[in-house]
Amino acid sequence: MFREPITDIFFDLDHTLWDFEKNSALTFRRILEKNKIVVDLQDFLEIYVPINLDFWKLYRENRISKEELRYQRLKQTFDAIGVAVPDRTINMLSIEYIELLSSFNHLIPNTVEVLEYLAPKYNLHIITNGFQEIQDKKLRGSNIHGYFDQVINSELAGVKKPHPYIFELALTKANVASKNALMVGDNIEADILGAQSVGLQTIHFNAHNEPEHNICKMINSLIEIKSIL
Repeated sequence: MFREPITDIFFDLDHTLWDFEKNSALTFRRILEKNKIVVDLQDFLEIYVPINLDFWKLYRENRISKEELRYQRLKQTFDAIGVAVPDRTINMLSIEYIELLSSFNHLIPNTVEVLEYLAPKYNLHIITNGFQEIQDKKLRGSNIHGYFDQVINSELAGVKKPHPYIFELALTKANVASKNALMVGDNIEADILGAQSVGLQTIHFNAHNEPEHNICKMINSLIEIKSIL
């Protein structure tokens, strides 16, 4: 299925290898209880998850700052579920969330098995839009940092996926031509189309139950990679 032989594989981190939704839910349970904010966690998350994805899209497009992202996703969630929370508390929650999030280390099912399978055959790397301050903690806390040669994040690159430069920087640091590189990620816009724009081959990990498409190969479980590579 690949135009050229693959030597290097670039993975997204959140939602692709690191189980962001599960770890985020555990973080919210802890900080909401600590701050005595009485909400049903499932009701909260049903509202928060799509709001968070929307604000991350705005952040990728440089339409909001990191601080606005962290504040507004909480503010709008509390407003939507009708719970009055003072701004001072929201700001405190946003800080505690970032501090605690990387202490949970659940991975997407089959992550370690797939990395073990790929590591002897390919050079493995990470390209992530996550904040530098916590992405390394996630990799080390979940004990998968040792699989990756290069870890490129948006703060290091100065731009966010899908901007071509972050992929070009990753290719340069990995010393690989785009035609011999594969990007695996969950976000069609940021990971797949962004990578394709500079010539990488791509696999879409369908973490969000999106409809079938013809943009590239789609997988619904990481274990499927073993039958492709």
